[in-house]
Amino acid sequence: MIGTSELRKNSIVVQFTKAEEYGLLGVLYLAETDRSRVVPLSEISHSQGIPEKFLAKIFQSLSRNGVVRSHRGVRGGFTLAKSPDDSTLREVLEAIQGACHLMKCTEERAACDRDPSGFCSLREVLILAENKLVSVFDKFTLTDLITWQKTETAPQKATSD
Repeated sequence: MIGTSELRKNSIVVQFTKAEEYGLLGVLYLAETDRSRVVPLSEISHSQGIPEKFLAKIFQSLSRNGVVRSHRGVRGGFTLAKSPDDSTLREVLEAIQGACHLMKCTEERAACDRDPSGFCSLREVLILAENKLVSVFDKFTLTDLITWQKTETAPQKATSD
């Protein structure tokens, strides 16, 4: 989910999938446009440099999960389903890929390759890490990210905690 530009030897990289990255970029583009305007998928794709067919699949999930509204017809396209002030990163990410899990066993203990019925300290730590990550995604709205980008500073709540 999160990448770095400089990787140390033997470092672990958790990063967004392309679907999550492209979905967030597309939704942020919509959030910056006039809310009453229906935006064609081709415009979003072109402006963000995202393959249109791939973006179409992502936006199907976003539409099914209530993040965006699909408008059919000659002047069809997409709008946000609700205000950018009320749309969190978590909602967008979960609409694209489902809930965030660092390992399968943190979602379902039976998925453990070792001892599905026993206690696992690693699993417990990963659950704590997931909860922290999800709480960060829950704190930020689309408006926060747009403001952050325009001012090139982190929103105040990013530096608290």
